[in-house]
Amino acid sequence: MVKLSLPVITLLTALTSTVAAANCNPDAGKDLETVGKTRLTVWFWDVYDAELLTDTGNYEDYERRALRLSYLREIEATELVETTREEWQRMDDITVTAKHDEWLKRLNQMWPDVQEGDCLMLVETEQGHSEFFNAEGKLGTIESSEFTDDFLAIWLSPDSKFKSERNELIGVSK
Repeated sequence: MVKLSLPVITLLTALTSTVAAANCNPDAGKDLETVGKTRLTVWFWDVYDAELLTDTGNYEDYERRALRLSYLREIEATELVETTREEWQRMDDITVTAKHDEWLKRLNQMWPDVQEGDCLMLVETEQGHSEFFNAEGKLGTIESSEFTDDFLAIWLSPDSKFKSERNELIGVSK
């Protein structure tokens, strides 16, 4: 059995996070500033590192937002899309309609399966539309500000499932 010291575990975790963050399209959202960062861990599995960016670096006063998810494990695209659906259905402030079903179909066509170290990033356009990127470049666009708001609500709404991670993303301590 291999024993790892705390410094070795910390270094390995940092290296994993660096690889994950480095595997995103460097041009996507390059004009935006970080508001907050967090890591989503479910049970004992690290799922992804998340970073919220805005044009001002402030969550309360912005015109454009971006959300970067750097994955720390493999997840199939169909699972990502189904989780999006489940989160929308769970949230009190979102009513899932036929539009949402169309958006989910579009995401299913657009998103690849992710591996550890992969990144998916949503960048909000000046029109409020959602452009998705990974390390290879632009994956596609959903031309709806309602989609952008509903999708980002999964992480940013007060009704978010993971409250402490939401607070870290928007830059508040509690």
